[in-house]
Amino acid sequence: MSIFTKLFLLFLVSLSLMLFVSRETSQLTQTKIEMLLKEKYLQASTDLFRDLANNDPTALKKRLQTFDFEVLSEPQSVLEHSKSIYEKSSSFGEVKILMDAKGRYLLLLSYLDESLLVRDQTQDESFLHQDVVTYLIFADIFVLVIIFLLILKLLFPLKEISSTLQIFGEGALHVRMKRFGSNELGKLSDTFNAMASNIEALILSRQRLLRDIGHELRTPLAKSKLALEMLGEGKYQQSLKKAISQIDELTKELLDIERLNANMEQLNLTRFNAETLISESLSRALIEDESLVELHIEDSFEIKGDLNYLSIALKNLIDNALKYGIQKPIVIEVKERTISVKSRGEALEHALEYYCEPFAQGDDARGVEGFGLGLSIVKKIVQKHGFRFDLTCKEGWNSFSLRFA
Repeated sequence: MSIFTKLFLLFLVSLSLMLFVSRETSQLTQTKIEMLLKEKYLQASTDLFRDLANNDPTALKKRLQTFDFEVLSEPQSVLEHSKSIYEKSSSFGEVKILMDAKGRYLLLLSYLDESLLVRDQTQDESFLHQDVVTYLIFADIFVLVIIFLLILKLLFPLKEISSTLQIFGEGALHVRMKRFGSNELGKLSDTFNAMASNIEALILSRQRLLRDIGHELRTPLAKSKLALEMLGEGKYQQSLKKAISQIDELTKELLDIERLNANMEQLNLTRFNAETLISESLSRALIEDESLVELHIEDSFEIKGDLNYLSIALKNLIDNALKYGIQKPIVIEVKERTISVKSRGEALEHALEYYCEPFAQGDDARGVEGFGLGLSIVKKIVQKHGFRFDLTCKEGWNSFSLRFA
């Protein structure tokens, strides 16, 4: 779960709790006010009925002042927009507690043909207090929303920072991060840009050095091969040929790795089937004796990738099988969107990661030409394509598999 999702869920929970508290507080206050007014109205109604029965306007007026009651004019109009919440009949008459359109509580006394509609003026203060509490809660909610938006604004650059770091990590060394003000994020972007520039300069310098060394070595190696061919047979000629071939192969593999590091972000993706990939790989392997390779195709399938790089990867697996297999032919098996290169031999002692390290070779590699770079190249190519590279050792077979799922 991303940090933005967690923050949004936390905001929703906080907002829901605030709204719930607001509603419960409002209902609780309303209930309390209603209960107190009901008690006061019922208590006052007995005295007011007595004054009405005695027909004493002066005493009635004084009583109303004592209870802070206000007599409402135009009672009929008020009664039309009010609802009854309590009714009680007594020997004096009828008592009703009403709620008007504004939510205020009224007391209606009916005695014979007379009626008296009053309102407790002190309830205004209670309702004012209730409104203040409600406004404060909504102000709290508003502040919560503002804080949430501010946090989002502060965290939003993290998405762009993460995206830039991912692109840079995939090999786009020219990518730089835009500056996010003068705060901590701005300092972070400046630090990253400075670091990225240094890394780019170092890597480009290394790439140029390796390319230059590789190309410079090609010319003297070619001349050495030509000179050996022109010399007569001698006991040291085969040793020199082998040494020069090894240097030539090492130079080629180092240049292959360098080209991968420099250009892997620019894959030429096309669609082709598994048979095309195998055919291209076998042609690169330059196998003179076709009986050394046995091909089993149970079901062909389509692949989307860079045919050039994938054929290099499969060719390296074929070369390894031919070099290290103790019994020929080797087997290339195609099924379930997987191409496996199998060779007879004792089960390999280490996990696949060990053999994918540059210059890593197993014990059975002694006396066999090679520098342990082949599987490292395979791993780089497969990882960039997003495919899988597996090793299984079973029943005397070592199988390196490319899975295109």
